Amino acid sequence: MDAFIPEGRDVPADRERLAAERRGTEARIAALHRDFDAIVAANALVAVDDEHDPEGASTAFERAHVASLLARARDHLDEVDRALERLERGGYGRCERCGEPIPPGRLEVRPAATTCVRCAGGAAR
Repeated sequence: MDAFIPEGRDVPADRERLAAERRGTEARIAALHRDFDAIVAANALVAVDDEHDPEGASTAFERAHVASLLARARDHLDEVDRALERLERGGYGRCERCGEPIPPGRLEVRPAATTCVRCAGGAAR
């Protein structure tokens, strides 16, 4: 893909927005790790039989919920890293489906976006 910087793009601002998104995601991952470890540690202190203990189901749910949030945060971190790579290659801000520029407002809200609003709306259908 040829280098593509849509007219009016502020690459340093894009880079900083992505870096801020990455820092925020890393902080969320660290917090979720602490939450998960706290759940595991709390359960290690008591003999919990998830199947028969009335509290066991909620404990298992909490653990699974935090694990799911952690997986989503890791996936998002990967998306941000790919967006940073696109920025360095000159392909950031181009829709990977139609090739048109992604509106700056969309990139402000979703810095790792890979599609324009039109294509994203079509994917949801």
